Amino acid sequence: MKALVAVKRVVDYNVKVRVKADHTGVETANVKMSMNPFDEIAIEEGLRLREAGTVEEVIAVSAGIQQCQETIRTALAMGADRGVLVLTDVELQPLAVAKLLKAVIDKEKPEIVIIGKQAIDDDCNQTGQMLAALLGWPQATFASKVSIGQGEHPGDAEVTREVDGGLETIKFKLPIVVTTDLRLNEPRYASLPNIMKAKKKPIDTVTPEQLGVDVTPRLVTLKVEEPVKRQGGVKVGSVEELVSKLKTEARVI
Repeated sequence: MKALVAVKRVVDYNVKVRVKADHTGVETANVKMSMNPFDEIAIEEGLRLREAGTVEEVIAVSAGIQQCQETIRTALAMGADRGVLVLTDVELQPLAVAKLLKAVIDKEKPEIVIIGKQAIDDDCNQTGQMLAALLGWPQATFASKVSIGQGEHPGDAEVTREVDGGLETIKFKLPIVVTTDLRLNEPRYASLPNIMKAKKKPIDTVTPEQLGVDVTPRLVTLKVEEPVKRQGGVKVGSVEELVSKLKTEARVI
């Protein structure tokens, strides 16, 4: 059984994001980039399934510019077996990414696809759902626990997912698309020996044209602006003064 895991290169979560001077987007030049945190969880889950003997191979896939190879190398250093890079300079939106992943999946034939529930740069939370629809596969979003082959049949998958009312456990037949939530696992650190080994692991490079996928953006960003800075608060001398300000100034009561 193969597990395919999608990984995205994003601005590191410790970096303070800055808007470009022309307001066309977020500044990424000379900014530290890293793997999307939810995708680290996805890679970790794929590795745990392999260590449990459920999965034989973990394939890390990324789409974007040449530097996305670094993100794939991080996944390989964590323990993934090989990588696939869909090389393009076009700004990729969720639907285009889903179509590219479907094309790779049609070629690789994995039984389980694991994706972070969202990326911390756009917070779209769309790619996994779109991919499942394109494939015609069942989907388990916001997964906090994944069990494969624990049901009556080896092809069963049982997933516990986080919903507004608590936890929901559902059973599926493979193949399946899973999107990971924060509490699914704690990603491992890549050891120095594994980082060295990752340099020798193969990364196949393809283009959207070779996959027969049109990645032309469907959405246009008109303007990007920073949120308005919050003003400082004021101290009040009594409850009566607080209530008065809430009524007359804030107009919330």
